[in-house]
Amino acid sequence: MITSKTNFLALIGNPVNHSLSPIMHNAAIKYLGLDLIYFSIPCDEKDFEIVIRSLSKINCKGINVTIPFKEKVLAYCSKISPLAEQIKAVNTLKPNGKGEWHGINTDVEGLTYPLENLNLANKKAIILGSGGAARSAIQGLINLKMSEIIIISRNQISINSLLNDFKNQYLLKGLSFKNPNIFNLINSADLIINTTPVGMINHTSAKEELPFGDHFWRSLNSKTVIYDLIYNPQETPSVKFLSKERVSYN
Repeated sequence: MITSKTNFLALIGNPVNHSLSPIMHNAAIKYLGLDLIYFSIPCDEKDFEIVIRSLSKINCKGINVTIPFKEKVLAYCSKISPLAEQIKAVNTLKPNGKGEWHGINTDVEGLTYPLENLNLANKKAIILGSGGAARSAIQGLINLKMSEIIIISRNQISINSLLNDFKNQYLLKGLSFKNPNIFNLINSADLIINTTPVGMINHTSAKEELPFGDHFWRSLNSKTVIYDLIYNPQETPSVKFLSKERVSYN
């Protein structure tokens, strides 16, 4: 039961109506017997500053940050964890008791956990997209000691920003999705990670169901591992396409 003493946690992003985080977190809160409630807050980019500052003033006990604010939110943190500072992306905010936020990143550990037993050291990876989730993916694959990481994106500005922030990583390369060489690279990749929102349920801004279109995916090697960060719907358009094409994936 919600009372005047009930505190709250929140998810902020755009879109957030697809997210299962409220269901998962509220189930955990109920199991633990905590006087908390977790809910999602859809936020337009123009309103982000006033929303994030307001939440710090009304005793919010923590915030998850998702697309498209994982990079932007750094400017509103009084303290940033070393990992979040390194990759320039925050996905969790903790209050410091003074009306300020401490930014951390848990995405890297979450991303690498299911990959740790796949023996990916010295193998090649492609990351689709160049936003905050891509930054976590890059660091995760560096931690797994992959030999080459290629970023493919429509946004050359964000590609350049990524390459600058990870400039000491010789294994990292960035390419526009219009580069004709990407089809050969796809065929030789051992792992492809989709960090774009394309295929997400209710993602209305994308004209395609598959990142970069189905022609891109027809170049896959049958042994390539596909890792789609989208979890709603459970069977994403990428998974459906690969199943239809009888391509082996994990």
